[in-house]
Amino acid sequence: MKFIDEAIIKIKSGNGGDGIISFRREKNAPKGGPDGGDGGDGGSIWFQSNKNLNTLIDYTFQKIIKAENGESGKNRKKSGKKGKDKILSVPIGTKIINCYNNEIIKEFKYDKELFLLIKGGWHGLGNNRFKSPTNRTPRKRSLGKKGQEKTIKLELSLLADVGVLGLPNVGKSTFIKSISSAKPKIGNYLFTTLIPSLGVFFTKSKKKIVIADIPGIISGASKGAGLGLKFLKHLEKCKILLHIIDLSLNKYKEIVKNILIITKELKLYNKSLYKKKRWIVFNKSDLIEKNQIKIKIKKILKKVKNIKKYYVISSITKNGINNLCKDLSKLV
Repeated sequence: MKFIDEAIIKIKSGNGGDGIISFRREKNAPKGGPDGGDGGDGGSIWFQSNKNLNTLIDYTFQKIIKAENGESGKNRKKSGKKGKDKILSVPIGTKIINCYNNEIIKEFKYDKELFLLIKGGWHGLGNNRFKSPTNRTPRKRSLGKKGQEKTIKLELSLLADVGVLGLPNVGKSTFIKSISSAKPKIGNYLFTTLIPSLGVFFTKSKKKIVIADIPGIISGASKGAGLGLKFLKHLEKCKILLHIIDLSLNKYKEIVKNILIITKELKLYNKSLYKKKRWIVFNKSDLIEKNQIKIKIKKILKKVKNIKKYYVISSITKNGINNLCKDLSKLV
C-alpha cells in the first residue's frame, strides 16, 4: 500500500429534512386536523482513529465527502428518516487542520477516538407542530437547516517511540528487521526505503516499543533534497533517535563526515529535533576485524566531540543488539 501522509478534503454534513403541511383526510374524519410530520436531521461527519491504518491514501481519491440528507416529513405525523452519519477512519497520529487558518482542530493519539467534526442540519417542523387553540388548521411549516461545509487538511505524523535515521545503505532496514517482525525492502542502492516503515519489539516485561525507519536523509535533505524533508517530521514525536552509522567504511574520516551530515540536516530542519536525545549506533561490525573496531571508534570520537552515547552492533550477526534493546527498554 502506498504511504500518503497528507490530504486536503472538503466535507459536508447532511441537510435537515423539511417539515410538511398535511391534513388528516379519512372517511371518518373528512376535515381532520393537521398531521404534517417533521423532517429528519441531516447526517453528521465524524472521524475515528484506527490502529490498523498507517496511511491517508483513501482520501486521495475522494476529495468531497458528504453525509446523507434527512428526509422530509410525512403525513400522519410521521417524521422523515434521519440522514446517515459519515464516520471517517484515520490512522493514530492524524491531525485535522483548518485550511483557512492552519488551526489544529483535533489530533488523534489513541485507538478508537471518536470526534464529531460537523453536525448535520436540524430538521424542519411539520404543520402539526404549529397547532394551537387559536389556530387549529395551521398552514405553516419550517424547512430543514442546511448542513455545514468545511475544507480541512489531514496530516499524519507516525507515532513511534524510537526513530531510526542515517544515510542510505548504512543498514537501517536490516537493523529494524533484526529486532522486530517488520519486513522492509532491503538492497544496496540509493533510497532503498521509499516510505517510513514501522517495526515493533517487545521488552521482557512485554511492553511494546514502536520503532520507525525514516528514509531519504542525505546532504541537503532539510532543503528538500532526496526524500528527507517529506519524512523528517515523523521523527518529531519520537522519544529518542538512533543514528545508524556504517562502521565498515575504509576511511574513518568518511565515517566522521557521514555523522556530521545527518547532524547538520537535523539542526537545519528543526532545532528541537536536533536537541532530542540521540544515540550513535555503529553498524556492520561483522565486516571489521575485532582489534580494529576500538581503534577506529577512538579516532572518530576525537573528531566528533558531542557523541554522548554509542553502541557497536551487527544487524546480521545480531552482536550488540540485545544490549541496545535493553537500554532502549529502560529509556522508553
